[in-house]
Amino acid sequence: MGGKSSTIAAGVCGALFVGYCIYFDRKRRSDPNFKNRLREQRFCGEQAILPDLKDAEAVQKFFLEEIQLGEELLAQGDYENGVEHLTNAIAVCGQPQQLLQVLQQTLPPPVFQMLLTKLPTISQVHSQLTFYIKSNQRGSICLPTR
Repeated sequence: MGGKSSTIAAGVCGALFVGYCIYFDRKRRSDPNFKNRLREQRFCGEQAILPDLKDAEAVQKFFLEEIQLGEELLAQGDYENGVEHLTNAIAVCGQPQQLLQVLQQTLPPPVFQMLLTKLPTISQVHSQLTFYIKSNQRGSICLPTR
């Protein structure tokens, strides 16, 4: 008798769980912003997302975070990811040439060479930023990676 009631209880709990999942999946899909967020996630993937470029404080925070992450990763020996974050910082920097000069003086030559190989990526980002600013769009821009 005890085994039969526990089997029924387990079945009821399973049915409730499946109903719970279906309910919240429908609720999520009926959200008007769901498709926009899904497109952004698919487009951006694991790429860094730029802050609102009109918000100077957000850009400065993003810049400092990327510099800090890049320095930490370089100190740990993860040169590729460290250079990736430094590239993101250069993309939003108001004076990238000066930043590159500072980085050239502080980074080891092989690491700086890795950074230089990413410069075409940075120029693509700058053209995206220019389009973004000129078209006065709201939202986020994804930085290309690798």
